[in-house]
Amino acid sequence: MSQHLQHDVLVIGSGAAGLTLALTLPSHLRIAVLSKGELANGSTYWAQGGVAAVLDHADTVESHVEDTLVAGAGLCREDAVRFTVEHSREAIQWLIDQGVPFTPDDETDREDGGFAFHLTREGGHSHRRIIHAADATGAAIFNTLLDQARRKPNIELLQQRVAVDLITERKLGLHGKRCLGAYVLNRDSGEVDTYHARFVVLASGGASKVYLYTSNPDGACGDGIAMAWRAGCRVGNLEFNQFHPTCLYHPQAKSFLITEAVRGEGGLLKLPNGERFMQRFDPRAELAPRDIVARAIDHEMKRLGVDCVYLDISHKPAEFIKAHFPTVYERCLDFGIDITREAIPVVPAAHYTCGGVLVDQHGHTDIPGLYAIGETSFTGLHGANRMASNSLLECFVYARSAAADIVGQLDDVTLPSKLPTWDSSQVTDSDEDVIIAHNWDELRRFMWDYVGIVRTNKRLQRAQHRVRLLLNEIDEFYSNYKVSRDLIELRNLAQVADLIIRSAMQRHESRGLHYTLDYPEMQAEAHDTILLPPIYAD
Repeated sequence: MSQHLQHDVLVIGSGAAGLTLALTLPSHLRIAVLSKGELANGSTYWAQGGVAAVLDHADTVESHVEDTLVAGAGLCREDAVRFTVEHSREAIQWLIDQGVPFTPDDETDREDGGFAFHLTREGGHSHRRIIHAADATGAAIFNTLLDQARRKPNIELLQQRVAVDLITERKLGLHGKRCLGAYVLNRDSGEVDTYHARFVVLASGGASKVYLYTSNPDGACGDGIAMAWRAGCRVGNLEFNQFHPTCLYHPQAKSFLITEAVRGEGGLLKLPNGERFMQRFDPRAELAPRDIVARAIDHEMKRLGVDCVYLDISHKPAEFIKAHFPTVYERCLDFGIDITREAIPVVPAAHYTCGGVLVDQHGHTDIPGLYAIGETSFTGLHGANRMASNSLLECFVYARSAAADIVGQLDDVTLPSKLPTWDSSQVTDSDEDVIIAHNWDELRRFMWDYVGIVRTNKRLQRAQHRVRLLLNEIDEFYSNYKVSRDLIELRNLAQVADLIIRSAMQRHESRGLHYTLDYPEMQAEAHDTILLPPIYAD
């Protein structure tokens, strides 16, 4: 039997952004935080590097802003960058107050105004400004925030809940556009429940699972982006998909990221013969922004016909490596690679979705009552390329801003009348799930081949043709069979793939993460790629 549940705030996603918002809201509000798998299955938990913020006395807001603007290749929205950076220190202080165990800096001169935590440097940054918890920052932050959330009786943490679609006044044929809640598959019961809420927050992460090789966990399927699009929200800059340059290349590794900080602390990229190559592509060499490094690795792999390149930090003392990168050291050792003695085989992999659902500085989408924060959103911070460790900062700053905005509207919003329940009377159980598996594999392969690190018009046209065939097939399947997590994710991935392809076809230049052989130069003026949903044509 399906359930009808009411909350003040429904948060779809249990990562850094979602938990921060839930913890920042007042304790008298009833809040539901949904995770479509286990709570720790999101991208936050696996983030290694850290959080970028202006913390050291030698650093400045202007320097962090400038570094971000440069990395964004002329496409960052400066107001969003400045807003994020100016709120960076208070966001970090909030994390410290929650109890996040950041790595201390025993050498800090307190009398000189130094910060009490160790700061590292990553690609694109002109200063050491990355605060971290060894090389497992995401896990440290997530575990701390989750522990705090579990102590709050007003926060309900629900696992195995897969959001199917948003419920809006427009969809119900009512007057107005407000978001009223969401239909959510309860994987334990197999039923689709109706969640009714005064405010709905999309914090469901990015869409890197649309690619065959990715550093992301299995759930990064662009669910929030696809649901928001179907509900009538604009999306922006989805052609900019960041490929992390260094993921461990090993048949059993499955998506293990080698943190940017390895290069920040002196790691060198080498060809199979031991020769360095990054200096031929950028004067910053290994510390160049990720798009440049990923493209350089992709070029060398294709030029030489090799399966991977190598990241070598073995010239550093063994104790230094184990102290700074214990997670990477142990994980590589599991696969027989001792990084204190040998280089790490690495390949680029899809890592971060720079575009997303259009929002303002409060996380507002185009639909009243609906917010988007974290990787689901397009704030304008990242431009054409995300600078390392700005993403977690964005989660905290915008989650806190959205929470404050929700508090300011509490007196103006009341729950409407009861919503209709999910209708499954016209569908049956599927006996052809092999179709889902086949379509899933086909989608991710042609996205990798045709819409990857280097693109062409012909590749994009092929991808568009394939994705439209898939969308038709998936829509037919969705209309006739009961929903499952695999089907919901495939539907969302195909929708986001179509949006990525459409966005890429509209950009007739190479800028940041979008590199095309047909338009290798960057245009003089920078413009965002904004797609309007079909609802705008009504």
